[in-house]
Order: sequence, then C-alpha cells, then structure tokens
Amino acid sequence: MTTTSEARTRRSGRLMLNKVPEVTVWFWVIKILCTTVGESFADWINMKLGVGLVNTAWIFTAVFVVVLGVQLRLKRYVPFPYWLTVVVVSVTGTLYTDILTDQLNVPLWISTTVFSVLLAVVFGTWWLRERTLSIHSVNTLPRESFYWLTVLVTFALGTATGDWTLELTGWSPGVSVLLPLGLIASIALLRKYGANPVLSFWLAYILTRPLGANIGDWLASPKVAQPGEPTGLALGTFTTSLIFLGLILATVIYLTVTRSDVTETYDATHTPQTTGNPRRERTALAGFGLLAVATVVLLVWAHSRPHVGPAPEEDATSTVHLAPGQAVQKFPSTKVDALRALASTSLRDAQSGNATGAHTAAQSLRDLWDADQASLQPLDNTGWTFLDAQMDQVLKTFGIDHANPPMSPAHQEGELRTLLTDLR
Repeated sequence: MTTTSEARTRRSGRLMLNKVPEVTVWFWVIKILCTTVGESFADWINMKLGVGLVNTAWIFTAVFVVVLGVQLRLKRYVPFPYWLTVVVVSVTGTLYTDILTDQLNVPLWISTTVFSVLLAVVFGTWWLRERTLSIHSVNTLPRESFYWLTVLVTFALGTATGDWTLELTGWSPGVSVLLPLGLIASIALLRKYGANPVLSFWLAYILTRPLGANIGDWLASPKVAQPGEPTGLALGTFTTSLIFLGLILATVIYLTVTRSDVTETYDATHTPQTTGNPRRERTALAGFGLLAVATVVLLVWAHSRPHVGPAPEEDATSTVHLAPGQAVQKFPSTKVDALRALASTSLRDAQSGNATGAHTAAQSLRDLWDADQASLQPLDNTGWTFLDAQMDQVLKTFGIDHANPPMSPAHQEGELRTLLTDLR
C-alpha cells in the first residue's frame, strides 16, 4: 500500500483498500459489456419468459440488495463480486426507467430531467460530506455507498437519455451507436489534453449506458424490419446476453489472475500522473461546453428531418382478412400457446372486474408479442401483420401505447375474444 493510501485508510476509520478498479482500457471494455447485458438480459426475462416488467424489477431489486451486501462487506476490490454488482445494477437501473416509461407513461424528457437532478443531488451530497468525487478514494463505507448510488442513477439516466435520443431522431440502434461513441472519444481526447479527470470519468460513465444498450439492440434486432427501417443482426436477446456474459466472465477471470486493474498494483507499475494544469482544465471545460452545444444542434437537426415514427392510430386496422386460426398456422404451437394464455388471463380478469390484473396481462401480452416478432414475422409476414393489427386493437382498449384512456371492460372483452379466436 502506498503512503497516500495508508493516510486515507487511517482517516477513514475502517481498514479498507480502494474498492473500485483502476480505470484502464479493461474497465471501459467490461463496463460496456455489462451495459449491453443490462439491456438484453432484462428484455429477455421480461418479454421472452413473460415475467412482466414490474415483477422483473422486483426480482432484480432483491438480487441487487444481496450482491451489494456482499460487495460492501469486502475490504478490498475483488473483480468477480464488483463486476457482478455492476451487471445487476445495469439491469435494475434499466428496469426502473422502463417502468416509468412503459408502465407509468412518464415522458422520456421528464425521466431524463428527473434523473439528471437526482444525480446532481447525489454528487452534491457526496462532495459536501467527503470533499471528493474521485473513484481512487473509495475506501470507506460512506464513499462506497455514494459510489453505488451514483452508479445506479447513471444507469437509469443513461437509459432515459438514450431512449429519448432514439425517440427524437428516429435513428436505428446501429446508427445511434455512433453518437455516444463519438462523444466518449471526444471526452477521451479532452481528458488527454488536460480535462478534469473526475468530470471526464463520470461523463464517459453515463454515456457508456446508451452506447452499450444500442449495441445490444442492434445485435438483437430482427433482420426483417418495417419498410425503410435499417435491420439488425437478429441474434435475439438471449443469444446476445449469453455472448456478452461469456465475454464478461472471460475478462473478469483475466483481471483476477493478472490483478492489472487493482489500484495498488497499478500504482506500483506506473509512473504517477503529474498535477493537473488549471489553464488546460479551463480550456477543456470550454471544450465540454462546445461538445454539449454541438450535440444539441445535431439532435435538433435530426429531429427536424423526416424519420420513421409511431404509426398513426387510425392505421391500426389490418386490410388483410384471414379465417379464424389461419394467421397462426405457420407459427410454433408453443409460442401461440403462450400468447393465448396471456390473452385468456387478461380476458378472465376483465370479466371478473380485476382491471389491474387485466391491464398487466395485456401489457405482458404486448411485451411477448414484440419479443417474438424476430422469429414469427419471417415465417408468415401476412399472418403476423394480421395478428399485429388485432393486438393493437386490444392494446388500444387498455390505453397501452395509445394516447386514449382505457375503454370499458366490454370493449376490452370483445377485442380479447376476437384475438383469441384468431389465435386458436
């Protein structure tokens, strides 16, 4: 342990080494991998397994409490529990934003604003108490608690900001990767010039969330897309999650063996950095400002350009007419059975007066249908289009993905019965 770290430990009142890895290239690689898993794995559990958004959030909140408890009990940085916590935080933060957007219908610009303010409050409280926001001094329980709270908020903020960007621009996930990637590269150049290291770190940390999420969406998105929309690689959320979890595990094993990202090891093998140049820091701060202005200008320009947006509600009725059961003839029976089960649950709850249960089941039906698009639409585009229109009519009666308020139970039951007839 260095003299400086010894002094920090004595002041902390608790014998701990720095609990955060050194910021090397491996840190950013594994952080982006974790972020991609946060997007794809949450989607897989929520949609493919039919668990539902809220239930998935409860599950991962419980897992987060457990893994964070293990992490906080350690007295030094250990790669596996640390990065496991990051993966779980990534999924949990993503789910919180998705609940606000999909479940509570909170506009993304409001979510972005709220999480930005919350992050500022966390940073402000952290600074007032500890007089540092540096991750090189996370060696007390209060500092580590602030650190993980900040990480959780940055994931939620990154999710809201990234989704809002897609909503504003209409970019595909593949194209949208370029914006956070370019911003991170610009921040790296400004850091090399002499920008404040703490500010540079946290700005890049926030931006890795939309970068990783867009990479995950691009890999998982179907090759068959709507006319005029760029396609993805159609790996699916499960395959994408599996690949990236494997890469994370391999990287963690490497770091565990080499200990190259342990602060004390890094300090012993690298020349200490010189004290920052105040003049260069001010110049770089102006560069951050120009970067922010350029980003806003780009987003405004992209928003003003013609792009694919949500289909008008009046276009929801299909012009295709198929006999009952004909639309699902080419679809796997297991997938049809899963869709029918959720539609039946929603109908049963609507008939019994359980409006909340009916709405939840309908939303799970929507999530499962969207998740199955990549596998079903290529099998029978006509059948898929026909069912998609009927699905939309069901969702409209519940006010899901539509501006109108929920309709009467009678309307809901009628559309659900029609859908079940088509799914038989």
